[in-house]
Amino acid sequence: MAPNEHLRGDSAARATLFERLTALRATVGLDRAHPDLTFSLLPWLLGSRPYRGKPVDLFFLGATLLAARYEELGLSQRLPFDRVWVGVRSGRPAFGGFHYPDQGYRHLQMGAVITRYGDLADPAGLRPELVALDLLRAYAHDCLHYGTYREYRLWGDEIGRTRYGINSRARDGRTYSSPDPAGSSSTRNLGIVMEGATDREAKAVTRQVAQRAKVSEPSAGPDRYLFRDATGRLEADDLMVLRDPVRRPAAAQSAAADDFLRRMGAYTSDVGARYELFLAEIGRDEAEELHTVILGAMISGSLTRLSDWLDRRHGPKTFATLFKASSAARSGVIRP
Repeated sequence: MAPNEHLRGDSAARATLFERLTALRATVGLDRAHPDLTFSLLPWLLGSRPYRGKPVDLFFLGATLLAARYEELGLSQRLPFDRVWVGVRSGRPAFGGFHYPDQGYRHLQMGAVITRYGDLADPAGLRPELVALDLLRAYAHDCLHYGTYREYRLWGDEIGRTRYGINSRARDGRTYSSPDPAGSSSTRNLGIVMEGATDREAKAVTRQVAQRAKVSEPSAGPDRYLFRDATGRLEADDLMVLRDPVRRPAAAQSAAADDFLRRMGAYTSDVGARYELFLAEIGRDEAEELHTVILGAMISGSLTRLSDWLDRRHGPKTFATLFKASSAARSGVIRP
């Protein structure tokens, strides 16, 4: 079991859940979702010739930093390196990295599938230091997903995840909070809040490593945007380019890289920027403290400290006022 995973139901239901999760995780084949990619395990990739020396040192410096930070937040275990599959080569034109489609942590299989940054059909011209930074950002991100509080129940013959961090889901699929309206610049959706908090923390670790190791920012092209994105330094002007169907292809230099940069811009606008504005609106001068409190609640599954923090600053029942959907189920949902 991953840390902070909990099985609910009577003893027979819990035993069945445990058996099914164990079987899923023992026979995991996350690479099957990407038949065009050739995969390596993370330790094998980091041990290969291009990454020996400074690139692998960058990654393990980051792993040390995130271990200390996550311990402070209440997470003492990290995602095992041998549960991370990395796509390293593609049989068709493809551009890998954090924003490659359909990758990330898979909670039922207890493993992550990510891709090596850059042209996956032709590894020539890669900067191994940038690859290492992007791998670190993805690993730090997925470590938090791995360690976030979860509850599972049996719903008939299916495994149902009823709690994830500070959000919950009823059997009919309804979650505690609603999706944000289209075009929102901020968020009141707990899924976006948790994803934004997770990636903000991953980028903070990556930024520290880049600063300590004095990794220089590339001057142009996808590498420049990758460096800024992984270290949390994308600016408004960058986002304008990433969302511009005319200017972005010129910066991308290939169709595959253009799609990667498009996804980068969309993710930053829809998740990162919304979360930052949420912190500014609700946390104000204490935005950093609110971010830390949110992460602690996600890991522990307890809303007490977060609810108290919000109530002291914004009045009683602020958590429900901010996040509870009008259609939230009356039973089986979290209550602060």
